Amino acid sequence: MASSAPQFLPPQPGAQAPSRQSAAVLSVVREPGGPTLSLRHLAPEAALRRLELTIVRRLDGYLQGDHLGLMPGPGSDLNDARQYVPGQDDVRRMDWAVTARTTVPHVRDTIADRELEVWALLDATPSMNWGTGAVTKRDLGIAAVATFGFVSQKMGDRFGGMMLHGDGVTRMPARSGRNALYALLRKMLEDPIETDRPKGEYDLAEGIEAMVRTQQRRGLRVVVSDFLTAGDSEISHTRPPAWERPLRRLGVRNQVICVEVIDAAEVEFPNLGEVLVRDPESDFSRFINTGDARARRAVDAATRAQRERTAAAIRRAGAGHVVLRTDRDWVSDIARFVLTYRRTAAVISQPQRAGGAT
Repeated sequence: MASSAPQFLPPQPGAQAPSRQSAAVLSVVREPGGPTLSLRHLAPEAALRRLELTIVRRLDGYLQGDHLGLMPGPGSDLNDARQYVPGQDDVRRMDWAVTARTTVPHVRDTIADRELEVWALLDATPSMNWGTGAVTKRDLGIAAVATFGFVSQKMGDRFGGMMLHGDGVTRMPARSGRNALYALLRKMLEDPIETDRPKGEYDLAEGIEAMVRTQQRRGLRVVVSDFLTAGDSEISHTRPPAWERPLRRLGVRNQVICVEVIDAAEVEFPNLGEVLVRDPESDFSRFINTGDARARRAVDAATRAQRERTAAAIRRAGAGHVVLRTDRDWVSDIARFVLTYRRTAAVISQPQRAGGAT
């Protein structure tokens, strides 16, 4: 069985179509052409107003994200440079050094002591581009980013995003405010969906490494993925996956939450007769008789072992772990996780020792 999420293809092109063909279900038989969720359905704010994500790790500044600064205003600590927006940015904040190097006007943002900086890494590789529930795994991942964005934000807090593709990582600058969060989510939804069998060689381990290298300011980091790597067929929990060590390094300076996105067909192998199982990230393809009960039990056992290996690696890295499924209400699942996380965050988010993170 391939380690990446399989796609189930009908053996005959004239097979009868299901009575209700949503965009998510059609992603099983062909590559999706667009998102299966709209922006307003990502995370209902009314259901999240009473939730607050507890930050227990010491961040930059004095209990950053929990206490207001002594002085009003946007702050004086320098942060990232970004392109100048006419009519919105103050020309007095122009960064002339970056402007001279890039020949494009840039301004330098400032950040206050009270601000919490949250970054979310979304795995947008082909194994996320399908689902048998109401949404694809990719769109469920964006919904998770939206939910954590609403839950973690306070006045002045900043939220940034990174999207992992086979050819690299796309970075979206951290901004504060609801409008900036909506703009980031819209960019994620409109980001081109990666085709099957990409030519690039980036995987989740390199995506987490990119987050470690580029985000120097301490804060909260959210990693959203199915945690499946093409070519990795190991299922023993004693053999750490390639992304565990970068995740440990990320947790040395930051509080980390891992969101594992799965589909119901990955948990319980469906009985569909003879189907073609194809790995969207490699050349693996094989006809399997899913009507064979022994074959289904063997696949389900391998899947459980694979998920246990993922959970053990996340636990060893000291990160929080929440599992979302495409056939369940993700807002309720995250709400239950946040309420539990208030009691367990101080225990599981202990800083990693330098020796274990290298």
